[in-house]
Amino acid sequence: MLNQQPSLDLMFQALADPARRSMVERLSRGPASVSELARPLDMSLPAVMQHLAVLEAGGIVASEKVGRVRTCAIRPEVLSLAEQWINQRRTQWERRLDRLGDFLAAEDEETT
Repeated sequence: MLNQQPSLDLMFQALADPARRSMVERLSRGPASVSELARPLDMSLPAVMQHLAVLEAGGIVASEKVGRVRTCAIRPEVLSLAEQWINQRRTQWERRLDRLGDFLAAEDEETT
């Protein structure tokens, strides 16, 4: 089961590019065709397709071709994996900072 999930490395790599983040943001409002995704971007359709391939490899986007139209949709369950990873890091750092704050408060009390 773990091997079926996209790796975090591929997800973050896919999100590293501003054009791909723009596509993800557009897809967060609902499915869109490749031409709809390409419209606001200053790049060729083949370049947009390459970016979509990276997003699909990262598991962030799924696409389906019906006739001549390829429609893309975001996979929120996959993005939630990245969110969980980030939240775990945040929780760890908040605990560390809380302990540091307790330590510094105790040091301050000892000096006064």
